[in-house]
Amino acid sequence: MIPAETLKAYFTGLQAHLVTAIEALEGDDGGRFRADPWRKETGQPLGGNGLTCIIEGGRVFERGGVAFSHVSGAALPASATAKRPELAGRAFEAMGVSLVLHPENPYCPTAHMNVRALVASKPGAEPVGWFGGGMDLTPYYPCEDDIRHFHATCKQALAPFGDDVHARYKKWCDEYFFLKHRNEPRGVGGIFFDDLSEGDAGWNDPFQRSFALTQAVGDAFAAAYLPIIEKRQNTPYGEREREFQAYRRGRYVEFNLVWDRGTLFGLQSGGRTESILMSLPPVVKWRYDWQPEAGTPEAALYDVLPPRDWV
Repeated sequence: MIPAETLKAYFTGLQAHLVTAIEALEGDDGGRFRADPWRKETGQPLGGNGLTCIIEGGRVFERGGVAFSHVSGAALPASATAKRPELAGRAFEAMGVSLVLHPENPYCPTAHMNVRALVASKPGAEPVGWFGGGMDLTPYYPCEDDIRHFHATCKQALAPFGDDVHARYKKWCDEYFFLKHRNEPRGVGGIFFDDLSEGDAGWNDPFQRSFALTQAVGDAFAAAYLPIIEKRQNTPYGEREREFQAYRRGRYVEFNLVWDRGTLFGLQSGGRTESILMSLPPVVKWRYDWQPEAGTPEAALYDVLPPRDWV
């Protein structure tokens, strides 16, 4: 196992790096993050602490969050043991960084990134640890060059860990970020992995390899996403584009509240609600049985949503 101090140093350093990079994109006349430290005492259902950094009403980002959390509990919640029932009842310690960015300009896609580590333990048994995470892109008015750049950066980040890793984690992402009740993807995917503790011939310790892969994903996010925002942030838009953005943001909310394992884990384990729900966009609309007209810019989104090999 990797010492908790080593994991925490990486995760908090990643959070600080991302906050700095996003504020640099906002510029001198843009928004700044509010740092909100929090703590839950050990006697509560979930003990721990964290730092939630929130930006709202920025020049570029209408809302965004970059959150670090380090929590522990007496028993894993149901969302963590549904596929691993042998771990039910184990105490756990978890930490990681979660990020969601909602730009105001509809020509700028929403992005999500998460990297995390979890250890489950019980007296008389070896601890069981794993990593999880990934990143994905949710455009409204898509540019295929941007999507290819995002996927190519993800592939490059995973290249040192095996020729088949990117393909597996891309497929996992396509299958995970899917609204089963709508029968449609949330966005254009990226990479996703969970329950990771895999070794290979080049690594003596599977946990070390998994940590290195997790770091590679976290470190690649800024290069995958921020150049897209730099290119699209000044694209003119009007009320029509904002209406469509708000409508598609509804799909984002539906996925996070109905299907997302991280959201369910946090809520079921008694986590801090404000930090868990920082991912939700500030302006959202639902329209009954609405469909875009064929040939419109809004209809073009649905052409890129089905999974494909972007690189």
